[in-house]
Order: sequence, then structure tokens, then C-alpha cells
Amino acid sequence: MKLRTLTANAIAGKTVLLRTDFNVPFNKDEKSGKQKIADDRRLLLAKPTIDFLIKHKSKIVILSHLGRPQGKVVPELSMEPIANHLENLIQTKVRFVNDIVGEKAQTAVKNLKGGEILVLDNVRFHPGEKTNDEQFSKELSGLAEVYINEAFSAAHREHASVVGVAARLQSFAGFAFVQELESLQTMMINPRRPFVMVVGGAKISDKVAAVSHLTKIADVVLVGGGVANNFLKAEGINIANSYLQDSPADAKQEGSNFVEIAENLLHQTRQERMLKNGYIPLPKIIYPLDVIAAKSMEARTFRVVPFFSQRHTTADTLHTSETNDDDMFLDIGPSSIRLFRELVLEAGTVYWNGPLGVFEKDTFANGTKEVAQAIAKSAATTIVGGGDTLAAIAKFGLEGRFDHVSAAGGSALAFLSGKVLPGVACLLKE
Repeated sequence: MKLRTLTANAIAGKTVLLRTDFNVPFNKDEKSGKQKIADDRRLLLAKPTIDFLIKHKSKIVILSHLGRPQGKVVPELSMEPIANHLENLIQTKVRFVNDIVGEKAQTAVKNLKGGEILVLDNVRFHPGEKTNDEQFSKELSGLAEVYINEAFSAAHREHASVVGVAARLQSFAGFAFVQELESLQTMMINPRRPFVMVVGGAKISDKVAAVSHLTKIADVVLVGGGVANNFLKAEGINIANSYLQDSPADAKQEGSNFVEIAENLLHQTRQERMLKNGYIPLPKIIYPLDVIAAKSMEARTFRVVPFFSQRHTTADTLHTSETNDDDMFLDIGPSSIRLFRELVLEAGTVYWNGPLGVFEKDTFANGTKEVAQAIAKSAATTIVGGGDTLAAIAKFGLEGRFDHVSAAGGSALAFLSGKVLPGVACLLKE
């Protein structure tokens, strides 16, 4: 799978429409009371491509989405503060226009000089974006000579700014887009082994397809967080008052039951084994051996609830200590941490998506912290992704310790589930 990539000849001196993902979080500045960007990593991801375009005197027109305005102008979701932040980040004048394809936008683009930058307003303010409207795509493509997609995170969307424009202009993948695809592709096709997948987070719905697909590729899948509760319940364990997403909110998946899906995955992999230390057989999917339970996420006291498995015997039975009806499973326990760490440290490739407990609370952060530190320490090729995963990395001071950090979210998971992404397909070499 080879993408059309940037060359100086293709963009030098030309007007370039650069599709980015600057959908960043904001918080309120206590001093000024104004909203300010809380995390600018997505802006930094696009910086090498922007620098390359500036170097070659391209006229740079940046297009991004922010939030979900549902095709209407929502002042709070304007791109103006992002344009201002970008200007400080790259130390180059950045203009902003509160328009997308109208007369103001057209005039602003015409007035650009080589090496200058213009940020258009939120592309999702236009109803034609999500519907991939032909007229809107035509008007967007009319703003430039070349299109570059630097928003892999939107590549699973068949939107006008992702596929509509790419069909009408000479189109290329940005540097970060290429790196994201190559990292995921290598992991799926030719991972260094053992390949250990670590899956956590609260919801199983956005990960189940990727887990199902990668289970066929990975040597072992370590499951924690709320996702693990589906597997625990599938094995007959009383998860008491713990969070469980047992059915999807998405009507397109109506009829699915995630506990049944977990049960099927366990059944399909029941005979598969990973050899730890070369001779200790372990099941393909490993859910927690024990958990940290408490009455609420605000609790200061907790207890360890162990699960004693005899899954390697012919009886195929599983026993658990008594669970109280008001227990909430909020972190993986010490035995799980020890096993997960050992497997990660022996790995050749690690893919991690989702925290293993309620890491935002220090009382229940230890599982995520210990396993994250092991992944960072590992000699394996390490790929991590997901918004909560990145937040955990930041909390534990582990930035820069992984081979690839994905900010792609849903599109990465869609790619890892085996889907052909529309935003990738339109950038492939013929």
C-alpha cells in the first residue's frame, strides 16, 4: 500500500489546500477567563509538512474541523484561536478568515504570497462537508492547485474535505499521514514477535472490530479497563456494579451484544497458546487475574479481588473470590500488573490502546502507570494510540518514550480492523 508523497516539484510556489486535524481540546484560562488550547500535539504533528511548504514558497490554505457543529456556524467552535496558537507555534504570520468557500475565503486565498499561511474556518460549519456534497467539493478544490491530507484521523470519513477534494486535485499524503499509515501497516503485516496487544478503556464498542482482527495477528492480547468486564462476565464472573457496555449505542450495530462477542473471541482462541519464557503456555486473550475493587471512583479505600483460573485443566473451570454487589472494578490488581509487565518486557512489538483502570484517580492509576512504564522501557517496537492513552502518557511523564504515538483515534482502529479507509484509498499510487 504505497501513498503519493510530497515532493518539492509538486508543491513549489503553488497554492496548496492542506487538510489537517486541529480538533484540539480547550480549557479556560483562570487569569483571562478565555478559552485556550489544552493540548497542541495535533498542531505539532502537522508542523514538518507546514515547514516544508513554507520552505518551498507554497501558498498554504489550512482546512480543519473542530468539534461537531452539525453543519451550522457555532462561534465557540471557530478556528480563529487555533490560527493564533499556530502562529506562535511556528513563529510565522498566520491569517484567519471566518469563511470556508465564500467570497471572503476566495479573496483571502488570492491575496496569499508564497510561504504565507491562511486558516479557513471550521469545515464542519458547512452542511456539504459530512455529505460529501459535489458542489461543496468543487468549491473547495477551486481554492487551490494541490491537495495534501495531513489528517489521518479523518481518513475513515467519506467527507468532502477528505475524498471529494482529493478526486479533483493533484493529491498527496502529508509526512505525518505517511508515518501513521506505515507504522500501523508494518505492525499488521510484519511485526517483530512476540506481538503483544494491550487493550483497555471504558468502552469495547470502538475497539471490538480491531481486537477481533488483531487477535489473528498478535501473539497475546492483554485486556484491562472497562473492556475487561465484558470478558470477565463472559467467563461467568460476577462483575457486580462495575461499568459494562453490553450493547452498542450505534443503531447500525443493533443486535450486537458485546459480552457475547467477548465470549466468542475467547471460544475461538481457546486452543491457542503463547509460550512465556519459551515454555509456559498462556491463553491468547488474557483478562485480569485480579482487580482493584471499591465502592465508587471517589473512594480512598479498596480491596484486591483475585480470580483463580484453572483454564489449562481439562475441567476448564474458573473460580473467583466473593464479589460484593456494590463492588466496582476500577483497576487491574497486582498479579495482573506483574504478568502484564513481564509479557510486555519480553515483547518484540507492543500496541497499546486504552488505560487499564480509572487512571485519572491516583488510587486507581497504578495498573495503567506500571504497564505504561514497562511499555516505555521495553526494547520492543511500541505503538500507542487513543485519546485517554495519550492523556495517561502525559500524566505519568512518559512523552517521547514510544516509537509511534497515534492521534488518529477512530481511523486507526478502523484500519486495524482490516477496513480500507476512503481517505487512504484516494491517495494511493496507481
